[in-house]
Amino acid sequence: MTAINTSSLSINPSNGSLSLYPFLHPYIIHHTPTHFRDKATKKEMGAFLDKPKMEKLNAHGEGNGLRYGLSSMQGWRVEMEDAHTAVIGLPHGLNPWSFFAVYDGHAGSHVARYCCEHLLDHITSNPDFRGGGAGPGGGGEEARTTLDIRHEPSVESVKNGIRTGFLQIDEQMRAISERKHGADRSGSTAVGVMISPRHIYFINCGDSRALLSRGGRVHFFTLDHKPSNPLEKERIQNAGGSVMIQRVNGSLAVSRALGDFDYKCVHGKGPTEQLVSPEPEVFEIERSEEDEFVVLACDGIWDVMANEELCDFVRLRLEVTEDLERVCNEIVDTCLYKGSRDNMSVVLVCFPAAPKISPEAVKRQAELEKYLQSRVAGGASKKK
Repeated sequence: MTAINTSSLSINPSNGSLSLYPFLHPYIIHHTPTHFRDKATKKEMGAFLDKPKMEKLNAHGEGNGLRYGLSSMQGWRVEMEDAHTAVIGLPHGLNPWSFFAVYDGHAGSHVARYCCEHLLDHITSNPDFRGGGAGPGGGGEEARTTLDIRHEPSVESVKNGIRTGFLQIDEQMRAISERKHGADRSGSTAVGVMISPRHIYFINCGDSRALLSRGGRVHFFTLDHKPSNPLEKERIQNAGGSVMIQRVNGSLAVSRALGDFDYKCVHGKGPTEQLVSPEPEVFEIERSEEDEFVVLACDGIWDVMANEELCDFVRLRLEVTEDLERVCNEIVDTCLYKGSRDNMSVVLVCFPAAPKISPEAVKRQAELEKYLQSRVAGGASKKK
């Protein structure tokens, strides 16, 4: 008799259907879920719950030739510190543009929540974004508040505006924190994409990550900002800090972040020269008809799924469903089963060339579901 681990199935109580995503990867079939590990492991968790909170926050939308879905789950953590932004049709005359971001907070959620509400405006409203305030017609106040949609800002203007927006919001949050007598010590990573009619701008500050699938493979992904990176380590040491156990001063696991003002108080050093820098890396890629999708996710996802693995996972799921919220939920649940103990947030943005539903894939899914339901029913009847 062959046994099947029914604990790896998710049963919808409303209709009795089975979610089969844990069976898409052999690793998941054989991996023991975190909540089945021994009690000794739980004691070492620190700020973790006895069982994960699996309720999810979902959203979806479409426009500008894009479709998106997102999922966010607290998981094993005592608090939910993630936040996200999803905007199709930007303000200030940027209606053909879209912006998506994930913020992974630590030591509290204040910075992540503040950024999700205000970062986009800091980027699009600053003069650097529009080339020093000079619009295509020669500048002036009107050029600062609206943009002639027939003209895209130059690539360098957009990149400079994004960097300036990050530095401005960080300084603003510092001022707010100081007015509160330094009460808030939280920080947040930020990863995002700004999509114009011609370009995709990848924005990264910290160890959340973004990837682009083009032509059936991973075409681009951002690199994590870790203290052990030679350039990051050099900046930390130049600011009088150290890297111990791959952490800034043996404490913080990321070398770039918004907030974290305890690591940004070295006199005589500018904001980008501190132990922790708020400066994002910004990369532009020209859009292609082969662009399929972009994934943005916090390290709670990437800690247990490699770039290629997640890309393949998304492509397989898009062949059986058009529901992007469902795909994102399956990513989050799969990462929970694979052992992630962090908050988990993922945003999936699909371009017109994203994989479409395949009758063959749908048929295989139905056959697998029928087989698994029969095995579950058979196992239950033998126990009676």
